[in-house]
Amino acid sequence: MNKVNHNTLVYVVEDSLSSGALYCRQLEKAGFTTKHFIDGYSALAAIQQHMPAVIVQDVKLPDISGLDVLQFVKKLSSAAQVVIITSDSSIDIAVEAMRLGGFDFIEKPFTAERLVASVINANKQNKEDQVTTNHKTEKLLLSKENVVGESLAMQTVFRLLHSASRSKASVFVTGESGTGKEVCAQTLHNSGARSQGPFIAINCAAIPAELFESEFFGHVKGAFSGALTERKGAIEVANGGTLFLDEICEMALSLQAKLLRFLQTGTFCKVGSNELQQSDVRIICATNRNPSAEVGEGRFREDLYYRLNVIPVKLPPLRERGNDVLLLAKHILQKKSVENGKAFQQFSPEVEQFFLNYDWPGNIRELQNTIENIVVMHDEAVVSMSMLPSNVVKHQYDTLKNTPANQTSQNPPNPVHSHRDIVPLWIVEKNTILSAIASCDGNIPLAAAYLGVSASTIYRKMKAW
Repeated sequence: MNKVNHNTLVYVVEDSLSSGALYCRQLEKAGFTTKHFIDGYSALAAIQQHMPAVIVQDVKLPDISGLDVLQFVKKLSSAAQVVIITSDSSIDIAVEAMRLGGFDFIEKPFTAERLVASVINANKQNKEDQVTTNHKTEKLLLSKENVVGESLAMQTVFRLLHSASRSKASVFVTGESGTGKEVCAQTLHNSGARSQGPFIAINCAAIPAELFESEFFGHVKGAFSGALTERKGAIEVANGGTLFLDEICEMALSLQAKLLRFLQTGTFCKVGSNELQQSDVRIICATNRNPSAEVGEGRFREDLYYRLNVIPVKLPPLRERGNDVLLLAKHILQKKSVENGKAFQQFSPEVEQFFLNYDWPGNIRELQNTIENIVVMHDEAVVSMSMLPSNVVKHQYDTLKNTPANQTSQNPPNPVHSHRDIVPLWIVEKNTILSAIASCDGNIPLAAAYLGVSASTIYRKMKAW
């Protein structure tokens, strides 16, 4: 265990005299200076006089709630990091404490190693906040280059990421496929106290169930057929850093129980071994499913869900982010042009409008693939409509064709019996154009050639529709 500066002050707020004394001895052995308080008001008075680096805070006190102490601390400048200690009966309160700004929470009974590791990490985060505030802000802005956005929805996401980066709280990222969940997790890791530690990502859907426990916890030599050497698992490799569990709802229930136990104790055993090992990791998980619905259907443990869902982050689909699509498109175009040695500088107005109107079912991943296809296949200064991949154009055509208004307009007109049966000229023209596009398998430039007009004329009319 690394020693720390003996001037680093830690307040222990614990109403049990014996437990508080034990925590202080364990922390002092690691190099901290401690003070023990048995009630909330005494702690508040001391905090007003002198702010410590870290507060180890029990949530249940005889006079006031530990949450009151936490909220008081977080309102002050140069606030301490707060590590919450709790019993099983108060786990919901501990989760709420994390949402209010707590750095970490550990459940009783816990080992000295678990307590000391948490306080060391909290102190590390606190020093980074005090000494490198400007650098951290710059780092967060730099990391946002991969999570570009100015929409209100994304500004909310950025605020959540900034707050979450200052703690060890578990983060549950939800969103459709391709919305950038792993990039979000990487941003959290890069902008927090664990940025110098490892970032390990596991796709829970890509690992066979029979191999998952070995991948996760590791195994010893001879643990099973084919285990010729000892192997470290993701939990051990990620020690001191972040473990990202993508598609967490795909994890088998039996493995969910073992993950929950690790989160509760910070200990694990390799497959084929009874030796307990410690690992200090921050868990970030993600899914494109509705996790609460998975809990309701019995496919995901409720206790694990609430343990992981301390800070929920919902990434909006690209179609709900307004002009963000253009910001992202320009960012990706610049990046891919440099990578491929191409001269692209911008998109034509027609392409920009097409991007704004398109629903992007694959979200950012589809946008990136579309632009990469354009950059690889062409080499101009401006991206024009004719460069768009045919599958993207066809999807947009199918979407327009299947809208209720278009389905009605494509029915053969009845014989005219009155002025009410007259079909407006623009609808006739629209049906003709859509029919030509369909006959050309979605190839708009080809359809335009058969109709005797330019492709830009069709795009302009589609925009008007």
